[in-house]
Amino acid sequence: MITTDFVPGSPAWLDLGTPDLTATARFYGAVFGWEFRSEGPAAGAYGLFRLDGKVVAGLGRLTEDGARSAWMLYFHTQDAEAVAESVRRLGGAVRMAPGDAGEEGRLAQFTDPQGGQFAVWQPLKTAGVELVDQPGGLCWTELYTTDAAGAKEFYGGLFGWTTQDIPMPGGAPGTYSMLVPAGCPAERMHGGLMELPPEHLAYAGSRATWHPVFASADCDATVARVKEHGGSVLMEPEDVPGVGRLGFCMDPAGADFVVLRPE
Repeated sequence: MITTDFVPGSPAWLDLGTPDLTATARFYGAVFGWEFRSEGPAAGAYGLFRLDGKVVAGLGRLTEDGARSAWMLYFHTQDAEAVAESVRRLGGAVRMAPGDAGEEGRLAQFTDPQGGQFAVWQPLKTAGVELVDQPGGLCWTELYTTDAAGAKEFYGGLFGWTTQDIPMPGGAPGTYSMLVPAGCPAERMHGGLMELPPEHLAYAGSRATWHPVFASADCDATVARVKEHGGSVLMEPEDVPGVGRLGFCMDPAGADFVVLRPE
């Protein structure tokens, strides 16, 4: 489960780059009840989503030429520079070198060897998001990759994650690998990875991609709001034994996420 007592390698932050801040804030407000508030001129176009007064995510303008709108997941670290060095050593790439986010913390963004983009957050004043593992909050992280063995080797070497392989739920072919932060018990697992052929990742440029999973008290109702407010659905809600009821969605700008009513 995802918690807010962050440990090295656990999810700590997430944000979204979008071409239209106003439209995107309106969409997620309608779907999850989030309220968006700009952080002011000093933060440029960046702002925070809150639910019941607690921070659930960040939102900023998409500025990278040719980039698609996508959620970025940040994992907790106490040394962003050391992570950057390890990324290079393990065959990944540094997209954004470690730098300060005001007085809140330090961040860096990377690409894994299969093309999956992710980031790290080194806290100063801000430890991370404030609401997780309940409706409207982040409850899981997931990596779709073209090379599961390579991804496990990379992230295991980088964060020390351990993995637990299980058959795909519902009898589907393949293996799903549960991810656990280094030195933590199995109940602290925070995400999973699965291997898919490149053609199944065409929406992400046929490369590996991370996406967030948001909890919902009613998956069908949440997915209906996604459609009603201009989003699209790649997988309609369905029951997955041992997991819950989930739907795979995209917002109007093409950023993908999953909605889950946990079992």
